[in-house]
Amino acid sequence: MNYINEEYIEDYIRSILPESNLYLQKLENYAEEYNIPIVEREVAQLLRVLIKIHKPKRILEVGTAIGYSALVMAEATEGNCYITTIERRKDMVKIAEKNINNTIYKDNIKILYGEAENILPNLKEEYDFVFLDAAKGQYLRFFNWCMDLTKKGGLIVSDNVLFKGMVASDKLVVRRKKTIVKRLRAYLKYINHIEGYTSCIIPIGDGVALTYREE
Repeated sequence: MNYINEEYIEDYIRSILPESNLYLQKLENYAEEYNIPIVEREVAQLLRVLIKIHKPKRILEVGTAIGYSALVMAEATEGNCYITTIERRKDMVKIAEKNINNTIYKDNIKILYGEAENILPNLKEEYDFVFLDAAKGQYLRFFNWCMDLTKKGGLIVSDNVLFKGMVASDKLVVRRKKTIVKRLRAYLKYINHIEGYTSCIIPIGDGVALTYREE
């Protein structure tokens, strides 16, 4: 249990979701077997809905892992977008490349290997949609770089912002996570008060923040 929603609520929501495509099911099973964090199925569905509403042509993702969320987003656009995704772990890059190359979206997704803090300041493109799902303690830094990369009218989605409920309750905070929790609280306060942006927090999965750059 992640202390965001009651387990029976999570179970019910997941029970009524449509089944993932076979290649996504394989990735879900792989992630579970090898304990690799990927977005929860209900968060994946939220991404699908947001993308179908927003219809982005260029997507930026920070945190590729095994390529699951990049493929979810590519599928949601029916291949009518280009996704740039950043991953710092070489082993994850290799797995993600293999997973992506086995799909019809291999030409729609480009993986950049390296630290986001080194890559983001050097990107030149503008993006309609940004998905942050990497080092949670660095979200504020990532966001500040992404502000310049996000088009007006664009959307920045941040995953795991409630961090197993710790962000909302000191009683749940474990000592080794205090710094991350402190930084996430600062991040959420920042995105909810920064001029020119409108944000909300959705308590599904491990907490998802949506930030709209006003036109």
